[in-house]
Amino acid sequence: MNTQSRKLTLDDIADLREYERRRSETLAGIISLKKRRRPQVGPHVSLLFDNRETILSQIHEMVRAERILTDEGLQVQLDTYNPMIPDPGTLSATLLLELTDDDQLREWLPKLVGIETHVLFEFGDHVVRCVVDEAHREQLTREDVTAAVHFIRFEFTPDEVSDWGDGPVVLRIDHPEYDHSTTLSEEMVEELATDLGG
Repeated sequence: MNTQSRKLTLDDIADLREYERRRSETLAGIISLKKRRRPQVGPHVSLLFDNRETILSQIHEMVRAERILTDEGLQVQLDTYNPMIPDPGTLSATLLLELTDDDQLREWLPKLVGIETHVLFEFGDHVVRCVVDEAHREQLTREDVTAAVHFIRFEFTPDEVSDWGDGPVVLRIDHPEYDHSTTLSEEMVEELATDLGG
């Protein structure tokens, strides 16, 4: 699949009535897919690695919630979400701070400023650190408090893509206030390989 064919177009967006008819079945499949693409790193952070299917589901849910009926409105959603679909050789993730009450928010949002720049993969001899879009960083992080949601990506060289999955793959956060890691399951490594290989 080439890079362009990964991106969504107006033709991919179902009519609202059609989507409503198959929504329960679609969401069940997406929930199962997301489980294979959402590692937990420490007690308060998870990452959802997005792909074409998860983004299409997100757009459908936004269209449903906001009753978007025009091509112009749909195109706004496509323009917003298409950049989150990973190109071959990249992974795209939504970093989620899982803070469940006001006390946790007050404690952790100031502590975790800059966390979106402290996420990396370690596998074999490779270390692949995440990349954050500058406009996104300026929008979602202030000097004294961070946001609960961040969008990041990982860019791999051909050698790194080739070596992906040869041995354990560790996802690490090395923020001064949050130093945690997790080893991805074999199922998750294989799932993400579909993004990297195209």
